[in-house]
Amino acid sequence: MEKIKELYTKYEEIINYLIVGVLTTVVSLATYFICTETFLDPNKKLELQIANIISWVFAVAFAYFTNRKYVFKSKNKNMLKEASSFVGSRILSLLMDMFTMFIIVSVLHLNDKIGKLVSQVIVTIANYILSKLFVFKKKEN
Repeated sequence: MEKIKELYTKYEEIINYLIVGVLTTVVSLATYFICTETFLDPNKKLELQIANIISWVFAVAFAYFTNRKYVFKSKNKNMLKEASSFVGSRILSLLMDMFTMFIIVSVLHLNDKIGKLVSQVIVTIANYILSKLFVFKKKEN
């Protein structure tokens, strides 16, 4: 048990990011699936992207607060600036997500659910890098 605690302490940020990332992915996928199963048709290119954007908005809101508190443990008093940076970095990953979905679903004609899962893996990795380097960077003393 002590070894597990030691490993967790050593890799706490990455482990917490993976946990939050999984939860954020669940929020994103659930929102996307609700949209496409109830009022948007993923076979229509515009509606596919609308579902993607709606799922993105819900996921980004969830991700900002959970990453701030549990992953990067930010103490930045200027939450507006930090949140703006976070949203800006997520806009970049949204474009990656939309491009990936377009290629997989509209060009390759593969299943939109599989495409969304593949896209989420790519986006999760990009989001960690952007958050670590630009949004929640630790200030040097």
